[in-house]
Amino acid sequence: MNNYHLAALIDLPAVQKMANANYKASGMPIGIIDAFDGSILVETGWQEICIKFHRSNPESLKRCQASDNYIKHHLIKGGACRYKCKNGLWDIGIPIVVAGSQLATLFLGQFFYEGEIPDRDFFIRQAVEFGYNLDDYLSALDQVPVFKIEKVKYIIEYNKSLVDFITDLAEDSISKNNMHRALLESEQRYRRLTENSPDMIYRISLPDGNYEYVSSAATRIFGHPPQAWYDNPFLIREITHPDWHSFFEEEWENILKGHVRPTYEYKIIHKDGSIRWINQRTILVKDDSGRPVAIEGVATDITERKCVENALFESENKYRLIAENTADLISTLDMNLNFTYISPGIMRLRGFTVEEAMKQTLDQILTPESMSLALDVFEKEMLLEDCSTADPDRTRILELEEYKRDGSIIWLEVSLTFLRNKDRKPVGILTVARDITERKQAEKERENLQSQLFQAQKMESVGRLAGGVAHDFNNMLSAILGHAQLAMMQCTPSEPIHTHLKVIEDSAHRSADLTRQLLAFARKQTIAPKILDINDTVSGMLKMLLRLIGEDIDLVWMPKADLWQVKIDPSQIDQLLANLCVNARDSIAGVGKITIKTENITFDDAYCAAHLGFTSGEYVMLAVSDNGCGMDEKTLPHIFEPFFTTKEVGRGTGLGLSTVYGIVKQNNGFINVYSEPDKGTTLKIYLPRVVGEAIEPSAENTAEIPKGRGETVLLVDDEPMILNVSREMLEQLGYAVLIASTPCEAIRMAREYAGKIHLLITDVVMPESTGLDLAKNIVSFYPKIRLLFMSGYTSNVIAHHGVLDEGVNFVQKPFSIQVLAAKVRETLDQEHTFS
Repeated sequence: MNNYHLAALIDLPAVQKMANANYKASGMPIGIIDAFDGSILVETGWQEICIKFHRSNPESLKRCQASDNYIKHHLIKGGACRYKCKNGLWDIGIPIVVAGSQLATLFLGQFFYEGEIPDRDFFIRQAVEFGYNLDDYLSALDQVPVFKIEKVKYIIEYNKSLVDFITDLAEDSISKNNMHRALLESEQRYRRLTENSPDMIYRISLPDGNYEYVSSAATRIFGHPPQAWYDNPFLIREITHPDWHSFFEEEWENILKGHVRPTYEYKIIHKDGSIRWINQRTILVKDDSGRPVAIEGVATDITERKCVENALFESENKYRLIAENTADLISTLDMNLNFTYISPGIMRLRGFTVEEAMKQTLDQILTPESMSLALDVFEKEMLLEDCSTADPDRTRILELEEYKRDGSIIWLEVSLTFLRNKDRKPVGILTVARDITERKQAEKERENLQSQLFQAQKMESVGRLAGGVAHDFNNMLSAILGHAQLAMMQCTPSEPIHTHLKVIEDSAHRSADLTRQLLAFARKQTIAPKILDINDTVSGMLKMLLRLIGEDIDLVWMPKADLWQVKIDPSQIDQLLANLCVNARDSIAGVGKITIKTENITFDDAYCAAHLGFTSGEYVMLAVSDNGCGMDEKTLPHIFEPFFTTKEVGRGTGLGLSTVYGIVKQNNGFINVYSEPDKGTTLKIYLPRVVGEAIEPSAENTAEIPKGRGETVLLVDDEPMILNVSREMLEQLGYAVLIASTPCEAIRMAREYAGKIHLLITDVVMPESTGLDLAKNIVSFYPKIRLLFMSGYTSNVIAHHGVLDEGVNFVQKPFSIQVLAAKVRETLDQEHTFS
């Protein structure tokens, strides 16, 4: 506001008249002094003592100015400041504040208060000091008005109102000045805008149709300058493309009726002959009575935009045709992850129409795991946007699970990339999805097969280890067991040594059982399969199983009538049931139940294709179920591994189910396990069906050890310990024994021996040649000789996959004297022998 002066804002002559009238009415001198330069704007009634003397003398003027300054600096808006100047007279000041700034001061005075006696000696001294004419100065002093205090108060209040009036006049003047200035600035601004706008801005009066204003852009857009429009109101009709002539005639008739189309597009012929597209926006202007008086509008050249739109339309059509006919699913989403486009492939992939799919949210489409993955990737991609090194054209490929209309799930390989604006900022997401359900299923099957292969390789490795260990270990066990039994035969049970020997014998038997379990798992256990009815075999074992599991366990036997037959070594059925029932018993805490069940089962190719590990065909199922503690998902894959056990230390070797596994596989069957924690376990064994006549289960052999009848036995083994202990056993049994440590030595001895050799007992695997080759040589000059093979593990020399060749007699190392006696007697008593 420092730019304003009061003199420029009010009518000073009018204020002067008001001051004069005020002075005549009150007798109080009045003056208005500018606050910036001290100039006197209005004055009336000022006394001679002030004008003629005090303000005319430089020294006394200083006292007047000091008074002015004091009052000026002590003024408060709406208040009055009184001050007795150093020249001895009273002054009153009232500030004139306009729009927050003091522009002037209204002064009242000078005067004396009634009852105040002027000190004439003071004024005489002052006249002498400043060189005034004493008589004239004292005469002027006598003219100074005298007021009562109450009257001065009334005068001050009146003049405050006068100041308010002056202030209102000044502020009104400022407001008008500001409005005028703003109007001028607005006119200039809008004129600049219209004249510099790329669009043509115009006004047409109604109803004559004359142009009142046309901006300079008309020259560029239409090729005709503003003056051409002023001169020819019908110019627009002349340059409009012929295709739009009838449109404009109809439009003008509507305008005259007061109906204006807000926006429309049309073509014109530019002055240079080119065809241009114009977008026109129009409003109707009415007077206070509502009568149309003009139209105002804006014309924009949109030729370039129309070309782009046409090209875009053609491009969109082309890409839409591709999107709608591709096998992949194409879609776009905004940055809030809402769909903005979905190709028709959605129906083929997920069974929804495009309209239905557009309404779905991501969490309705994706499984929870895939939803979590998608949101995580989106969050990471948005963080990457803040990195200046991030590739704006990068693509992410995800494998996501989505729901189909029928509730099933499909796998999609989804390629995602950002859609970007001209500033390369992401404004959306483009996705291309391909159905990979079959591939994922194949991958899962491949993983399962790889897992099975790994498991099989692991099992096979353990099997090879078992086979390698078993040969030497069983030889040592044979020596230990044989010598222990021979020693026990030389003492009575009452002797202390007998007890120690018995412990050795039992330990050897347990070690032999452990080795047999490993061989069974490795499918190197020597077996002699027989066609049998499992129901008969299981029935014959029930008493033994009851003793095995204890009285707290209820054993339920559920045989299937008319059960098919299988071909398996009967002793292996014993092993299967014993191991399975012991495992079931150990899983039950306290009282429980074990169920043994048999059933005929047929698997077709379709079923086996959907269930890995199953092979089509007819099978006999043997199932053992319990209501014990069950197993979790982490335990199930390992249960058939040797030495894997969940039992406490000392309660199991971890070979029970390994043995079951090996027996089932050796007999071309398969096994499945169903178990859940706290819900028990069911193991189902499937053995192939065979057709033939089943053998009767053999009764327990309780006969005494069979003795020899003086027959001669040729015993061949490359292991001296086995050779010696076996000879002693045979001699104890009443046989004449010839021993040889090599096949060559055995052949030589057989040729040179003068008597008859009744039986050849030979190890299968020896350094020089196999036991089978030795047997063939011996038979060539002893045609009626009986043959008995022995070995610590199955050899393909006499067995294939552990199954003995037809007619082969075999004894498994290590063997007790009882086993050896029975096998030798059984072999010698046979009618037919090796051929």
